[in-house]
Amino acid sequence: MYSLLLAIIYLSFISLGLPDALLGAAWPAMHQQFGVDVSWMGVVGVMMSACTVVSSLMADRLNRRFGTGLVTAVSTAVTALGLIGFGCSTEFWQLLILAVPYGIGAGSIDAALNNYVALHYESRHMSWLHCMWGIGASSGPFVMGAVLSLGQPWNMGYLCIAAVQVLLTAVLFATLSLWKKPGTGTEPENQSEPLPLSEVIRIPGAPEVMTAFLCYCGLEITAGSWASSYFVLKDGISPEEAAGYASLFYIGITLGRAISGFVTMKLSDTQMIRLGQGIIGLGILLMLLPFGKYATIAGLLCIGLGCAPIYPCIIHSTPAHFGADRSQAMIGVQMASAYVGNCTISPLFGFLAGTVGAWLLPLYLLGVLVLMVLMHERLCRICPKEVV
Repeated sequence: MYSLLLAIIYLSFISLGLPDALLGAAWPAMHQQFGVDVSWMGVVGVMMSACTVVSSLMADRLNRRFGTGLVTAVSTAVTALGLIGFGCSTEFWQLLILAVPYGIGAGSIDAALNNYVALHYESRHMSWLHCMWGIGASSGPFVMGAVLSLGQPWNMGYLCIAAVQVLLTAVLFATLSLWKKPGTGTEPENQSEPLPLSEVIRIPGAPEVMTAFLCYCGLEITAGSWASSYFVLKDGISPEEAAGYASLFYIGITLGRAISGFVTMKLSDTQMIRLGQGIIGLGILLMLLPFGKYATIAGLLCIGLGCAPIYPCIIHSTPAHFGADRSQAMIGVQMASAYVGNCTISPLFGFLAGTVGAWLLPLYLLGVLVLMVLMHERLCRICPKEVV
């Protein structure tokens, strides 16, 4: 039973990653069809992220009442509906409406699964599970690139990913009993009262971890979402070729998390986070070198490698920093902070790309990285206790 549940969680993480890079990979073709400026991708991102903020903040209450299994299954179904809607869209305003179920479903899945793994699995499993997310995220642009290369519209790429989500939804509903605690018929996470948001944000270290997580996720989504447009606008390559290059960022994350699972056996979560931040800095330096698309390719791959340990290690260290009884609430606000970062950091770059130029991307990422490092170091001073 334990092995089967772990396999289902692995599949869920792959499915969770599949839609994440689709919008960035498809946008060079989408904005031309809809007749809108390239920077309008940020508007869609804001709508999705605003909905994920709401669902993430509700995660503690929903999980305690309904359990991780049911929340994950229903949220996956809602996400599948959003993807189908995107694939059927013919006008830009339709994307804004369909971003609501898309975002609500994604936020609930993220918070529920991450807390479950942080409580019940070791750090290496968190890294390997997020490696599965990377497989999904890197596969999304490949699917979209293949669809475009075959002469099909971008809509078909969304419908292909939606079909996978529908299949996973069926699997999750069929295996809900695996999430139950033996002898009780309920899940261990839904046996206590949820913490009010006003109390959660006053916990020492909460503002710091929320800001650090905001910066990390903002950096990740900016690098991943704008990679295709960066290649097209800066280096003048085709949208089809750019979609393939953009996937290298997620390949870097995937490979990095596969390796991180082994490295976490020797290094603590804090050490892994610091290592990742240093590698991101190296990747940004490579992007600043004047060697055209090859330097950009190497830099994106390096940034992906650096991103690899940060997300899973921040999440996994949450119970150690704040206590198991408060972990779901803390992870919920961290997820909300992440999507606030998506609402602000990536769209702000979209505005800058449209007014100043896409060449600002590496400098922009550097500024976000510096703030993330400062906040994480402050968190370590306020909440030094950690399980190694």
